[in-house]
Amino acid sequence: TSDREAKTSERFGAITNDLVIPLGVKLPLSQSISIREKYGIPGDRPMLLFLSRIEPKKGLDLLIPALEALLEHEFQFVLAGSNPQDPEYEQQIRERVQRSRLNDRTTITGFITGAEKTALLEAADLFVLPSYYENFGIAIAEAMMAETPVIISDQVHICHEIEAAEAGWVTPCEVGALTATLKTALSDRAEQLRRGKNAKTHAEQHYSWDAIAQQMIQTYAQILSRKGS
Repeated sequence: TSDREAKTSERFGAITNDLVIPLGVKLPLSQSISIREKYGIPGDRPMLLFLSRIEPKKGLDLLIPALEALLEHEFQFVLAGSNPQDPEYEQQIRERVQRSRLNDRTTITGFITGAEKTALLEAADLFVLPSYYENFGIAIAEAMMAETPVIISDQVHICHEIEAAEAGWVTPCEVGALTATLKTALSDRAEQLRRGKNAKTHAEQHYSWDAIAQQMIQTYAQILSRKGS
């Protein structure tokens, strides 16, 4: 699903040609759901969204202290997701937030899907996923399709695409670096909007099913042409 994933697969000794095709994204209609109204988030407060499985590799141990260091800035942190395989870790994260000064700036939604998930992605001002490892990151592509700029770690394998498209910000997996990146992104609404538009354009060109279908057609045509020669 990414060039870096293909490179990583070399350790298995495969001798076939790599075919790199991203995962496809199609968001259901949001049906005009007012996420801010539902969760009581003021309309003038920037919304910073984490939407993923709540598990150790997703970098919440970096994100929570980074946000705690930025409480002088106005924002609402929305933590969306669950982990049915490890409810104990999910509960640890909930308790960590409840004990924190971040608690009154945090909205925890639990698992969310369908039209409500689309509405949440569209309402967010920034999408954040500082993962320690991601082959692709489908939630990132979904956020981009919703025209929301992303803040991701350099261990997400599509990070170079995000940088090249100026569709968001990329940071190392360090609290200090993540804090600085969040501060930069939160401080410039015009830049958020610009990178959000870039994100949607890139997602439509590379992560839509129409774009992926064209890649598959071209790939099969190339295989057939080599076979014929």
